[in-house]
Amino acid sequence: MLQSREPSRGGVWDGRPIVLVGLMGVGKTTVGRRLALRLGVPFADADHEIEEAAGMTVAEIFERYGEPYFRDGERRVLARLIDGSPKVIATGGGAFMNDTTRALILETATAVWLDANIAVLAERVKRRDTRPLLRDRDPHAVLSELAAVRNPIYALAPIHIASHKAPHENTVAAILRAIGR
Repeated sequence: MLQSREPSRGGVWDGRPIVLVGLMGVGKTTVGRRLALRLGVPFADADHEIEEAAGMTVAEIFERYGEPYFRDGERRVLARLIDGSPKVIATGGGAFMNDTTRALILETATAVWLDANIAVLAERVKRRDTRPLLRDRDPHAVLSELAAVRNPIYALAPIHIASHKAPHENTVAAILRAIGR
């Protein structure tokens, strides 16, 4: 199910960076890569860029320095990535929660909220043991807690796309329709 508010000025993508937001496991990276390919623009994964800059994994950053330190680095990396040039950027699940980062995204990019059912997300995140917020916790319970807090904030993105248990290409096609492509 596609829900969309005004995608960008005029209802058609204007070339600003497209920033994908949403909970972990929703497919921001996979969908982002495919969307960038379809649009013929570069793709950037914020978590990967943070890892490159820090010389350690996101999990290691969380473990060594804590979440506030990670979020500050995330904010700086996203400010660098959102440079006005056409591209697709996948963010970490908590990036849009930072007031400064969210304001930057909403003012200078086209924000797309990828949303999915908690059961679908829990199934997807079980496949990888790299998510610090899930360490030794029940994924369904954690994702439910995160959704309760984060979904009202994600809803500030002008484009809402539902990600179902279906090929990621369906989500890409829904985004393309929402941005007038």
